[in-house]
Amino acid sequence: MTGPDHDSPGGAARIDRWLFGVRLFKSRSLAAEAVSGGRVHVNGARVKPAHTVRPGDIVRFVRGAVEFDCTVQSIPARRGPAPEAARCYLESEASQARRAVFAERMRLAAALAPRPQERPDKHERQALRRLRGRE
Repeated sequence: MTGPDHDSPGGAARIDRWLFGVRLFKSRSLAAEAVSGGRVHVNGARVKPAHTVRPGDIVRFVRGAVEFDCTVQSIPARRGPAPEAARCYLESEASQARRAVFAERMRLAAALAPRPQERPDKHERQALRRLRGRE
């Protein structure tokens, strides 16, 4: 298979396939949805899912509540194991610092949250799901 959307090591790939291939999104459809929604920027510009990325491009998006930015190092041939995927991009130091601050804040919030003595029963779990807006 040839063309601009075919993943080849060192070449170019669609932004949605790259984000999925380097494990920054759980599925390609979630990656395409984020790109279409304007949450992903390549070299400072909003792009479409079919936009090609090449090594050296700067990709920025919001993951959860934290802005993530990285430089494309290579294009993976497939969605492989996490250590292999992590070598395909280089996260900026500012992004790493933001993630560390956010993780510390979440750790402190979890430590201060009240914990019940025993596990909730079926009705209490249902009430908790309703409270959190998951039902």
